[in-house]
Amino acid sequence: MIELQLDRASSTTLVDQIARHIEVAITEGALQPGGRLPSWRDLSAQLGVARGTVRAAYEKLVDRQLLVTSRSGGTRVVDILPPSIVPTIGSESRNFLPPDASYRSDDPLVFQMGVPAADAFPATLWARLFRQAVQTTALRTGLSDPRGLIELRSAIASHVAISRGIECSPDQIIITGGFRSGLSLALRAIDATGKKAWVEDPGYPMTRLALEFAGVNVVPIPVNKQGLSVQDGQKLAPEATVAVVTPGQQAPSGVTMSQERRLELIRWAVKSDAWIVEDDYLAELHLSGQPSNALASGSGADRVIHIGTFSKTISPMVGIGFLVAPLPLARRLIDIATWLGSPPNAAVQVALAEFLREGHYLRHLRRTRRLYCERRGRLLETLTKFGVHTAVPAALSVVMPIPEGFDDQNIFVDARAAGLGPAPLSPWFNGGSCSPSGLILGVANVMERRIERDCRQLLTMIGDPLKNGGYGQNPLVISGLIDADN
Repeated sequence: MIELQLDRASSTTLVDQIARHIEVAITEGALQPGGRLPSWRDLSAQLGVARGTVRAAYEKLVDRQLLVTSRSGGTRVVDILPPSIVPTIGSESRNFLPPDASYRSDDPLVFQMGVPAADAFPATLWARLFRQAVQTTALRTGLSDPRGLIELRSAIASHVAISRGIECSPDQIIITGGFRSGLSLALRAIDATGKKAWVEDPGYPMTRLALEFAGVNVVPIPVNKQGLSVQDGQKLAPEATVAVVTPGQQAPSGVTMSQERRLELIRWAVKSDAWIVEDDYLAELHLSGQPSNALASGSGADRVIHIGTFSKTISPMVGIGFLVAPLPLARRLIDIATWLGSPPNAAVQVALAEFLREGHYLRHLRRTRRLYCERRGRLLETLTKFGVHTAVPAALSVVMPIPEGFDDQNIFVDARAAGLGPAPLSPWFNGGSCSPSGLILGVANVMERRIERDCRQLLTMIGDPLKNGGYGQNPLVISGLIDADN
């Protein structure tokens, strides 16, 4: 419905006020070309005016070629606005977004990280579960428990006990909108503003930015083959309040934190009265070997805030994550979730609970694990065929070096413009302009039928490797994160 206020004491007629409000909504982009307006009856009831008043306002705008009416289509904004109307939406509104917003995509791109395979999503099954959930939750608010619906919390508690080794009750589960929502709750609960946090170097750039926006002083800590270096952390920031880590599959290297390093990290947290935020974004999708248990399992779990998400395993559009609250922090986290958070849509929660309870999720993980393994192997084979012999697998990605003198962020921009989604490697390091360059190629949406075409298109943006000194050694190998034969 159109939100507008009428001034009955104004010398301007109600007809002109309504017409003016609608015209402004069109020029500001709130009403898009082709957009449908409320009927005379609905808008007159909303505004408390006669139907004839609304009809006269609409007819005035029809005369100005801003609206068009028909019996079947009702009243709509014209598809093509007249030259006299210049929409103000555009440059000003885009300035509110981050610089890279124009390179983001609603549709999954080839080589894009962090998105599941578009062709593996169980759309028919999910649609059935969601349709049933809508019917059963139509009159439920979903707000009675700030932690989320008990059906989903119970299903997640059972799932993480089996798949991640986490012993917790449904009372410790808080349903969130994803990793960022969970991280926000965690940072508020431990009162991290103005304090120091260890983050992995290299590590997920968005985590670093999120901490900075929350007023946390970020201290990058080197990562090696065993994971985040606790020894370096104690040297660089011994007074840190929190460490944010990806122990299951470190991003971007794919390294799993060793048991020795896990114990060392937990000992530090206990001794320093600090917290560990475990980003368990892909631990269930190990493509080789068995995934290790979560850091939040076993001894020391009461110092670990475990954050999981279904965005990367099912779909970002599900929009659900979860947080496992350690017992010493549970009351505080739940209080914050009560007053500063809001659980996702109740129907989506019920549908996901059924997806988990009926075993569909584990079957989906098994299928996608096999699919991603095949696609990663095929991508490595194709790159080798085209002369890239130093690309290495890293979790659900392949890290590819680029010839010396090329800027990975410029290649990223060119690739996005061409409909490809590789990520630049350099922003993951904290070295600024000295960071190693490379490309991270996600494997989830690499399709067999077009893989050679997509690889050729990407490599064409770099040029002939022989003329540019070859692709050289892999940045992750040079930095000692992984072995050349990883």
